[in-house]
Amino acid sequence: MHQLQDDLSEAILMVDKPLGWTSFDVVKKVRCALKIKKIGHAGTLDPLATGLLLLCSGRETKKISSLQALDKVYTGQIVLGKTTPSMDLETPFDRLSSYDHITEEMVRAAAATFVGPITQIPPIYSAVKIGGQRAYKMARKGEKAQLSPRSIVIHSFCITAIELPVITFKVVCSKGTYIRRLAHDLGEKLGVGGYLHALCRTQIGHYGLDQAYTLERLLQINDSSVG
Repeated sequence: MHQLQDDLSEAILMVDKPLGWTSFDVVKKVRCALKIKKIGHAGTLDPLATGLLLLCSGRETKKISSLQALDKVYTGQIVLGKTTPSMDLETPFDRLSSYDHITEEMVRAAAATFVGPITQIPPIYSAVKIGGQRAYKMARKGEKAQLSPRSIVIHSFCITAIELPVITFKVVCSKGTYIRRLAHDLGEKLGVGGYLHALCRTQIGHYGLDQAYTLERLLQINDSSVG
């Protein structure tokens, strides 16, 4: 756990984002509770993901772009044999396939094909803007949208455990990588489909989740210092 700065209105705050919260929910909560006028986050985490979220306040907001550009580390679980439109559990399953023929060797070989510079199409259920509108809003209305492929780098895609249909992994990747898309594409590569079941961001550059405060603890510490 890192030492919390005395002046939270001019700081980079490391927060462990709770499950179910949007990144903006966290920013809004901290802004109101700490009475900070200028604050933003350096990299979105989906509501169904947990882990490290960097908040920048005051003059530190100038660092947001450089923080967003840092490599990220994620851990999580992919489930094979099922797909969803959102590529995670936000939407219902839309396809089921048998994974009985899939072996550990097949999984590891498929994962290895994603390592290095690759192109990736962002999920339709994402915050990417299309004609000024968020893609996920269009998707929820049933509107079709064409998203362009993006160049990213997967530095490593390590399969840490396999208990089919569940695959546990650790990914080190560049800015702009969608782990939901990686989970989906791995399932497609194996021919059985797959979705992202759980995700945690453990590192952004040299900032680690083990140094982060839970949102509850951060607000408690601030209350104590104010008192």
